[in-house]
Amino acid sequence: MIFTESLKKNYQFRFVYNRGKSIANKYLVMYVLKNGRDFNRLGVSVSKKVGISVVRSRVTRLIKESYRLSEKNIRPGFDIVFIARNSCCGADFDSIYKSLNHLIRKHNICVSEE
Repeated sequence: MIFTESLKKNYQFRFVYNRGKSIANKYLVMYVLKNGRDFNRLGVSVSKKVGISVVRSRVTRLIKESYRLSEKNIRPGFDIVFIARNSCCGADFDSIYKSLNHLIRKHNICVSEE
């Protein structure tokens, strides 16, 4: 991901959860918080409720790839955390991609097309 770094520490995730704004749909929950930098930071959380480790890893890869393909449409300067819901375990790439883009539009962090 060109314009994005990763959120890795627990306190970074908690800060976004506590101060950020969340919107959810069928497959994902998205938390967004301005970070005051000129790049985005991304975190992905997939709990054990979603499935076994193979399923969790697959869901994580699908979310990261969906984000990578949508990255050019997202304004910089945000901390973004995606949380996978239980229904995400059986979803295909297209469903997750559409779900992610829906949340990006709902949060109004997409680049205006002029």
